[in-house]
Amino acid sequence: MKQYYENPLIERYSSKEILQIFSADNKFQTWRKLWVALAEAEKELGLQITQEQIDELKSKITDIDFDLAAEYEKKLRHDVMAHVHTYGAQCPKAKGIIHLGATSAYVGDNTDVIIYTEGLKHIRKQLINLINHLSLFAAKHKDLPTLGFTHFQPAQLTTVGKRACLWVQDLLMDLADLEHLIDHVKLRGAKGTTGTQASFMELFDGNHEKVKQLDTLIAQKMGFKRTFAVTGQTYSRKFDYQVLTVLSGIAQSLSKFATDVRLLQNLKEVEEPFEKNQIGSSAMAYKRNPMRTERICSLARYIIVNAINPALTASTQWFERTLDDSANKRISIPEGFLATDAILMIAINVSENMVVYPKVILQHINAELPFMVTENIIMEGVKRGGDRQDLHEKIRVLSMEAGNTVKVDGKPNDLIERILKEPSFNLKKEDVESLLDPLLYVGRAPQQVDDFINEEVNPVLEANRELLNLNKIDLKV
Repeated sequence: MKQYYENPLIERYSSKEILQIFSADNKFQTWRKLWVALAEAEKELGLQITQEQIDELKSKITDIDFDLAAEYEKKLRHDVMAHVHTYGAQCPKAKGIIHLGATSAYVGDNTDVIIYTEGLKHIRKQLINLINHLSLFAAKHKDLPTLGFTHFQPAQLTTVGKRACLWVQDLLMDLADLEHLIDHVKLRGAKGTTGTQASFMELFDGNHEKVKQLDTLIAQKMGFKRTFAVTGQTYSRKFDYQVLTVLSGIAQSLSKFATDVRLLQNLKEVEEPFEKNQIGSSAMAYKRNPMRTERICSLARYIIVNAINPALTASTQWFERTLDDSANKRISIPEGFLATDAILMIAINVSENMVVYPKVILQHINAELPFMVTENIIMEGVKRGGDRQDLHEKIRVLSMEAGNTVKVDGKPNDLIERILKEPSFNLKKEDVESLLDPLLYVGRAPQQVDDFINEEVNPVLEANRELLNLNKIDLKV
């Protein structure tokens, strides 16, 4: 019996990879790696720390006694000190030098930066694979004419592939934001209780250069190029806002993509994959509901709204720190990553297997194309001796009549037949039929697809070739 609440992001939606990144194992092992880095750096800078102590710490990085840590936390009411004591109990020789000169934010904040960076890199891999799949889709359908829509009203023609490029372009913008953030991540470093490094100045007998070197050494040992130049007790919570802002941007793009697919599925032009035994509705057995893209929109909404959390947290921090950030960020930031991971997995699954129905698309084009070619018909009529203004007025009247035939009588669009019967145009059926090829009205859409993929997409994919070809996405539900 499952008696307690279970987080759907964990149970239903998110990948094993992102769950591992935000796992307790990864968090507390990173704490221990940071304590090792601190001890190593302090030893290298002259403090009385032995290699034997460091080796002992390293030997227990992955061997965390969570039960003992829970006992200590219940007693001490402090999670960091609970793990300091737990680590010390497992490493008696090194017990006295663990966390030397550091404050809780040393492990807490640095670990958050490290884990968020791991999460961003995981999201980047998924995003690049999604861009690849949608670009393949765009290239495949670059020449397939379809109705363009403005205000969800039929407009000039585009192609199915060109529309997909709009989705890809949004994702490329998200990728640029994501990569900029990854490239500029800074570790908090060893800054002390209020960010002044006073405790380390004490340890190193007032030697400013050694204290500065300590910061640099720790960053290097943890795989980072730089640290925040100044902090309070914590790094600026604006960094958390930057992280969730990037995730929100991805959610916005995927919600737009998913909404378009949902609308197209209603038109029966494009469908998300539908499995052989999948049930669309418990009551209406014939239905093929777009449940994957609906889920993307649902979770994307959560991510977008969730980005408000770090914005409010950053704006309400007091001086060098206040603890009202902690409980919020323990929930909002991991869940932002988990939800983004989930919608990217679904989007990859959809983009790999989208179904296109060209005959339905053509049927919709044929219902609207007569209205769209009227300017061309006017010009053909002028070539045959007609007066442009007279033909314009006649075609306006005939268009209104044909529109009533479609909307009032529910009959097919008969504008072309009406025009052929009007002697002022002096046109034969074959004259008009040559104007009704949809490819005549897609402009440079096919060429735009080629240019976009060659100039914008392929360089990104080539630069990230090692990240392509994720294992097949296995959606939990």
